[in-house]
Amino acid sequence: MIQLLFFVLIIEGVVAVILLMEFGPLRELVIKSLDQLKTGKGPATVKTIAGTMFVIFLSSLMSIFKVQNKGAKLGTMSPMDQVLWRTHLLEASLMGFTLLLGFIIDRTHHYLQTLVELRSNMRASKEEVEMLLKEKTQLKEKEEKSSKELKQLKEEISTLSESFKKVKSESDEKDRKVETAEAHVAALQKQAADLLLEYDRLLEDNQNLQNQALGYKS
Repeated sequence: MIQLLFFVLIIEGVVAVILLMEFGPLRELVIKSLDQLKTGKGPATVKTIAGTMFVIFLSSLMSIFKVQNKGAKLGTMSPMDQVLWRTHLLEASLMGFTLLLGFIIDRTHHYLQTLVELRSNMRASKEEVEMLLKEKTQLKEKEEKSSKELKQLKEEISTLSESFKKVKSESDEKDRKVETAEAHVAALQKQAADLLLEYDRLLEDNQNLQNQALGYKS
C-alpha cells in the first residue's frame, strides 16, 4: 500500500510540475490526457477513487488516535504500537499529500483550460479589433474620397451657377435688344403707314389739281 502511494505521489508530482512549468508539447500532452480523463465515465471513476482514499485517510487518522490514546492510558507505547503508529502516520501523510496533489492538479488543469480559452478569445478579439481598424481605415479613405468628390461637385456647381448667371444676363440683354428692335420696327411701321397716308393724300391733291387745270383749259 505504501509503495503504491509513493508511486502515485511521484506520478502526481511529475504531472503537477509539468502543468506548472513550460514544457511545450509535453504539457499539451498532459492537458489532453486530463481532458480525456474528465470525459465520459472518467470523472465518476476519479471521484470514486478519491472518496475511497479519503475514507482510508480518515481510517488511518482514527487508527493513529487510537494508538495514541492506548499509549496515553498505558503511559508508554509498545514497539508494536510504535510501528503501527508510524505506519498509519506514513499512510495518512501519503494519502493526504496524494489527495492534495490531486486537487492541485485538478485546479491547475481547470485554470489552464480557462487560460487557453481566454487566450483564444483574446486572439479572436485582437483579430476582430484589427478587422475593425482596417474597416475604419477603409471608411476613412472612402470618407476622404467622398469629401474630395463633394468638393469637386461644389466647385462644378459654383462654376455652373456662374455660367447660368452669365447666360441669364446675356439672355436678358438680348431680350432688351429684341424689345428695343420690336419697338423700333413698330415705330417704322407706323411711320410707313403715315407716309402712305400722306402719299395717298398727295396723289388725291394732285388729281384734283389736274382736274382743275383741265377745267381751266376748256
